[in-house]
Amino acid sequence: MKFSTIEQFVLASASPRRKELLSMLGIPFDIVTSNVEETSVRADSVQEYVREVALLKTRDVAVNCPTKTVIGADTIVVFNNKLLHKPKSHEEAISHLKTLANNRHQVMTAVAIIQPNGSETTFVEETTVVFKDVSAALIEAYVHSGDPFDKAGGYGIQTIGALLVDRIEGDYNNVVGLPLATLVETLLTLHLLKL
Repeated sequence: MKFSTIEQFVLASASPRRKELLSMLGIPFDIVTSNVEETSVRADSVQEYVREVALLKTRDVAVNCPTKTVIGADTIVVFNNKLLHKPKSHEEAISHLKTLANNRHQVMTAVAIIQPNGSETTFVEETTVVFKDVSAALIEAYVHSGDPFDKAGGYGIQTIGALLVDRIEGDYNNVVGLPLATLVETLLTLHLLKL
């Protein structure tokens, strides 16, 4: 499958996982990262929070790339309507993973697309992840690997963190950080991509 476009795209993310996923489309894009403080966002719901953070990042980059279409995203892990941010310490990572063990949680990725004419399009994709009843020893060994610290919820499904996951309900790429199928659908609808 080959896509064509006359747009100049910018990915507003430093995530190597998002870069890899967007590269699958075979379209050229630049990477420009934002310098915003995500914790400044206040919202009434987790869906609103993740959408606002994605918009904040994307708007920050779009200001400096006025002739390009900017795609930004933010991914959060939610358990019982509570955000589990990227862990800041060994103890917090263990706490996150013990909370998720033998439970279901949601991974939400908000995507924001800002076109050169200023129009903004957003969507939030949600995937349910079910963790295995993992042992304290496995959690400790995983945290000791260092993998949890740059990942929402304290795990990566595309890394050795996959050992903690029993199953998912929804888009795997969404859990990795970019819901590619819905993004392509949206770009086609906006006539930013053509088949």
